[in-house]
Amino acid sequence: MTEAVTIWHNPACGTSRNTLAMIRAAGVEPTVVEYLKAPPSRDELAKAFAAAELTPREAARAKETLFAELGLGDPSVTGDAILDAMLKHPILINRPFVFTSRGVRLCRPSEVVLEILPAPLAGDFTKEDV
Repeated sequence: MTEAVTIWHNPACGTSRNTLAMIRAAGVEPTVVEYLKAPPSRDELAKAFAAAELTPREAARAKETLFAELGLGDPSVTGDAILDAMLKHPILINRPFVFTSRGVRLCRPSEVVLEILPAPLAGDFTKEDV
């Protein structure tokens, strides 16, 4: 039986593409959720962040222009407010998140996925230059 692996993926993101390629190089075909097309619910976000031991602020894509435009960098903005913004604008969710029975990780850099993969990479792996 193959272990279930899920990735919240953005195909436009090199780190996300590299992480997906690493999962596949370990012999696993994951469930790929393009979170910009099928955004997670508030509960799914909160559970993912808790499992990865991240706050909403730590899981936000702070480099996204919209993050600054919405004033989310202000330390007085609550985690709940950041979650609300992510629900309204999924581009603010950092990526990729990977889910396995071994845990949940925000895979930045992509090598973080190696901590939770069910098997090692098969042979040499070369990352895409991002």
